[in-house]
Amino acid sequence: MAKSLAWKIGGDQGEGIDSTGDVVGTVASRLGYYVYGYKHFSSRIKGGHTHYTVRLGTEPVLAPEPEVHVLVALTQETIDRNVRGLVAGGPVIADQAFKPALPDGAQAQLIEIPLTQIARELGAPVVRNMVAVGASAALLGLPLDAFRSYVEEKFGRKGQETVAQNVRALEQGHRFIESSHVAVRYELPAATPGTRYLMTGNDALALGALGAGCRLMAAYPITPATDIMETLASLFPKYGGAICQMEDELAAITMVIGAGYAGARAMTATSGPGFSLMQEGLGLASVAEIPAVVVDTQRVGPSTGMPTKTEQSDLMAAVFGGHGEGERIVLTPGTATQAFEDGYEAFNLAERYQSPVIILSDLALGQWLQTVERLPYERVQIDRGAIVGAAETQDLEGEFQRYRLTPDGISPRTLPGTPKGQYLATGVEHAQTGKVSEDPANRAAQVQKRRRKLEPLRTREGAILVDAAEGAEVVIVCFGSLIGAVDEAASDLRGRGLKVGRVQVRQAWPFPAQPLRAALQDARKVLFVEQNVTGELRELARLEGLEDDRFASLLKYDGTLLLPQEVVEEVRVLVMKEEV
Repeated sequence: MAKSLAWKIGGDQGEGIDSTGDVVGTVASRLGYYVYGYKHFSSRIKGGHTHYTVRLGTEPVLAPEPEVHVLVALTQETIDRNVRGLVAGGPVIADQAFKPALPDGAQAQLIEIPLTQIARELGAPVVRNMVAVGASAALLGLPLDAFRSYVEEKFGRKGQETVAQNVRALEQGHRFIESSHVAVRYELPAATPGTRYLMTGNDALALGALGAGCRLMAAYPITPATDIMETLASLFPKYGGAICQMEDELAAITMVIGAGYAGARAMTATSGPGFSLMQEGLGLASVAEIPAVVVDTQRVGPSTGMPTKTEQSDLMAAVFGGHGEGERIVLTPGTATQAFEDGYEAFNLAERYQSPVIILSDLALGQWLQTVERLPYERVQIDRGAIVGAAETQDLEGEFQRYRLTPDGISPRTLPGTPKGQYLATGVEHAQTGKVSEDPANRAAQVQKRRRKLEPLRTREGAILVDAAEGAEVVIVCFGSLIGAVDEAASDLRGRGLKVGRVQVRQAWPFPAQPLRAALQDARKVLFVEQNVTGELRELARLEGLEDDRFASLLKYDGTLLLPQEVVEEVRVLVMKEEV
């Protein structure tokens, strides 16, 4: 009996791998298990090897499993690529049609099932994968009735015959295992179904934006951010709102800026290449002090890079990208729940501080399925910031000072249509009235004003999240989706008797140097864990004066997910060096 198991299916893209993985993940979730579903897929629509792993357990899981317990192979390539990641003696369900064979030295149990033949006999070749699901349910110890119920719900609209074919496919696959002498069977402790959800970070972020009152999304499709646009496209007809698929990312960011200037809550979402194109627009939003929300779901770069793999190499671009020194806010969610929270809070921050807000996500967070207990809808509040209405401007003498120099750096704004309001917004440096000015003293004052307004965010509550860092032998610092692997590693290390702390950076800019310094002050060693080659988060800390001989880095940049065991081994090496 295990606390968690990992199931994987592999084959050629276009063979229903994704939908099959979704079936297993959804049913496991409905049974009450925590699920983390992640994929490997190529940058093409059809062809090329792909695989989908579903990790399920009785405790929350947000990181990949180092070993797979059941492998379903629809091609010989799947076996060749993945069998060495199988637990010793683990079962490989393989379609008899391609005459499967294990590589020399492979420690696995090959189970040949005539998946294609059974499907054809059922009159529906497309149910081949469902035969494999039935066999998998038997090996994983999952009740077949739960799969039957899901199939009836999923395919009910296609007619009773389709439902019957899929149910028979499940049953025949299950029966094949039950009647076979399979050496390895698994069993998970019983789970308690609850009000949990199975979703991606992209889905959660879209829901947060919707709750915040976002009613316009302008974007250009790009992997792995497009799901946000698609989710909002499915929701806007019910709640109001519009999706505008633009001709490019330059048009997308400028439409969002135009909407923010007019008083609407709008957003765009992109990935690295598109984010590069938006940099000039972000500068305009910064100097004109116009609210704008931009999501960058990072992938491997530079250039086209590896569009379907994950990385965290846009951090410096998010903080410093563009020409000049424009101010912006950068949020870094790591879980679907945090993506939801940032999805609504970004709009409040954008309007409160009249600034562009970047939500820096990544492919793993954006696209991989995870269990969410519940989304904190009750926390959603709307803060429009300092907006001056007609009642305040009607007796105004002289010009409205849109960019008035204030002690806190925030200048009250008017929205178009407000009598006597000032609507001039330009990318050229301007005086307090908004009119163009190249006066040196004015220039310095406006730069200082824009910079001053974001200073309170350096100590914003929640800018970092700390878990047991006081007096730790090692404190692990991370951001983004790595929080799952880091938390699992920390738990493992604590079980081995090490005092390990963890700090998750939730706001990369303005950088929370003071809270981070306090969290790290007693640590004997500090390990920054990142998915980039230059240690961008650690570099930001160094720029803020946080760097000493305690600091080390674990960097991964091959496009694959970080394993908790990789963090464990790096921490153990650090501790051993310290002892020596």
